[in-house]
Amino acid sequence: MKISILGGGGFLGQRIANRLAREGRLGNVAVTGLVLFDIVPPRPIDGAAFPISCLGGDLVDLPASAIPDDTATVFHLAAVVSAQAEADFELGRRVNLAGTDAVIDRCRRLAQPPRVVFTSSVASFSGGQGARLTDNARQLPANSYGTQKAAAELILADATRRGFLDAVSLRLPTVVIRPGRPNQAASGFFSAILREPLLGLTTNLPVPDDFEVWICSPRRATDWLLHAAAMDTAALGADRSITPPGLSVTVADMLAALEAVRPGASALVGRVPDAAVAQIVGGWPSGFVPSRARALGFSAHEKLAELVQAFIDDDLVATLADRAIIR
Repeated sequence: MKISILGGGGFLGQRIANRLAREGRLGNVAVTGLVLFDIVPPRPIDGAAFPISCLGGDLVDLPASAIPDDTATVFHLAAVVSAQAEADFELGRRVNLAGTDAVIDRCRRLAQPPRVVFTSSVASFSGGQGARLTDNARQLPANSYGTQKAAAELILADATRRGFLDAVSLRLPTVVIRPGRPNQAASGFFSAILREPLLGLTTNLPVPDDFEVWICSPRRATDWLLHAAAMDTAALGADRSITPPGLSVTVADMLAALEAVRPGASALVGRVPDAAVAQIVGGWPSGFVPSRARALGFSAHEKLAELVQAFIDDDLVATLADRAIIR
């Protein structure tokens, strides 16, 4: 099986690539080749028993080499994130919509329709604090990023109906704790209030401590994406979008978990309200009832303290090095 990861330089793309390199299989099928594609060539992956190509380029002008003719699985992770898509309407539309069109156009030219796993987002819903949405909830995005993700889900579902590809769209929760440096996502502070204190750095909290958010860990997001790539999609029917089983927590819960793992660290978090950020994230639902995902075999989430410890085990050393922090 040959696989392409679009957005292969991002942290989830790199995690998937490393898992594939280490395990050598996707589900029960051996991996025979991997392409990592991003705006700049992604970092090479070591230790794989199969060839890996690292390519740079524009998603909208997608080169054929990014998804070779015999590709069986495509992870479409490339995106302009929430606050950036809200601030730059044209860029968000170009990457998140025209980029998805380019992926479909390439896939429809392959000899066999590939599985396409797409990272959508809970930002494609609204409802705000206190909302608990079921699998039948209607998508009513309150921001451009969520609108673009919802539209991309529909375009991919239609491409599946027409036989061009076999899509699974995962409406990922806010992923916490993201390693490395802060990004331009409006939700980035949810990672920062845990990551920066673990690095010994101060950070700002733009929402109240009782603010509730739907999250998942990098470990769990990676598991879900790989499961979506290998699962039997016959049970999905026409509905190709899945809300995986995340974790609904308050900011206070997150800071308590930080204290349990690293006593005193939460003192580095300052309360600095930011109305623009609060307006974006405040429109997202604070919880879901992911019955469909559970029935389809998507794994349950670990406890919050385990999520914090996982960052220390998996990403702390690399993040310290990336940020040039000496301890």
